[in-house]
Amino acid sequence: MSNSTGTNGTSRDGGVQSVDRAISVLEILARRGEAGVSEVASEIDVHKSTAFRLLGALEGRGLVEQATDRGKYRLGFGLIPLAGAVTDRLDVTRQGREVCEQLATELSETINVAVLQEHYAVNVDQARGPSTVGTNNWIGRLTPLHSTSSGKVLLAHLEPRHRAELLAASGMPRTTARTITVPTTLDVELAQVRDRGYALTVEEYEVGLNAVAAPVLDRAGAVIAAVSVSGPSYRLDAAQLDASIAPLLAATAEISRRMGWLGG
Repeated sequence: MSNSTGTNGTSRDGGVQSVDRAISVLEILARRGEAGVSEVASEIDVHKSTAFRLLGALEGRGLVEQATDRGKYRLGFGLIPLAGAVTDRLDVTRQGREVCEQLATELSETINVAVLQEHYAVNVDQARGPSTVGTNNWIGRLTPLHSTSSGKVLLAHLEPRHRAELLAASGMPRTTARTITVPTTLDVELAQVRDRGYALTVEEYEVGLNAVAAPVLDRAGAVIAAVSVSGPSYRLDAAQLDASIAPLLAATAEISRRMGWLGG
């Protein structure tokens, strides 16, 4: 790791090095099951006092715990919520694939599953209807939150402060004449999204592209993904968008049920 000049640079590099070492400690415990301070220090090539401080910091956050009275450490239960968040994001594609394929067949349009990644919506799965052969592959594609139906769904259910931070980070770029670029205007629409349970975009992200999306809930009722129906505006016009809402809501309700949501 290169050294930066100046106080701020040195502090930044030191912080990154500490994070790197902490991750290495977690990897060691994952591989070995248990390890003492001396073993950890030897593996990451630091003094025992440094290893002890790293383990203490991780223990304070519940990420590691002392396994026995001999001073051995192992991974802690504090990792479970972190792992669970990733597992749910991956599991939604497995639980939702069959439902999305059925929806794509029923509506003859492209169905995407998207999750939040930093200040973007990232598409993690896709099903194509019989009318969509040759259309874009959206899997892995980062799309704006403010101008896509999935992004609006994901934004609508965030805490206001978090939502404002993400929108500030994105800059809310205009990509068409219909793109909403004023946060207060978007807030009004997001309130409607929460009330009606779905979000619409009409040529806001791309000219000639329309979409409608609805949320997927986890077992606790939190929004973990959005499922969207998208298609060209000449085919997915206002009437077809409206006709897609009920099947979409039925599909997201079924995926949410498979994810463990038992609410109404």
